[in-house]
Amino acid sequence: MDSRVTAEPPVTKPVAETARYKLFVRNLVLAAKIGVHPHEKVRPPRLRVTVELDMAGDPPRHDDLTDALDYERVVAGIRELAVAQHINLVETFADLVARLCLANPRVLAASVTVEKLDVYTNAESVGATLERRRAE
Repeated sequence: MDSRVTAEPPVTKPVAETARYKLFVRNLVLAAKIGVHPHEKVRPPRLRVTVELDMAGDPPRHDDLTDALDYERVVAGIRELAVAQHINLVETFADLVARLCLANPRVLAASVTVEKLDVYTNAESVGATLERRRAE
């Protein structure tokens, strides 16, 4: 009988591959040309915008911004939309933000919440959430 012991490698479960991950911008507060009331056209109301993006593929493999969706571009795009033209409804603004985000081919879906602040003294905010998904 052979006295050597043959060790079998331990059975390991495969690591799950990342199919998607999420990026977000939370509670971005800015003034926007938005609203149907005359006073909103004189003094742009404050909005709070939250965006959550479902991303395709793996997160960046290299610790480098060139492999990632830059949050700065998302924020800059939202800021540009806020002042580009007057928009009546928060739903319209949310839709424009979602479409802006979906212009990046790595974004599979966008959930955008737009809240108007300072509307009612007894409510923190009023607004809408809109979700768009890339056509499959």
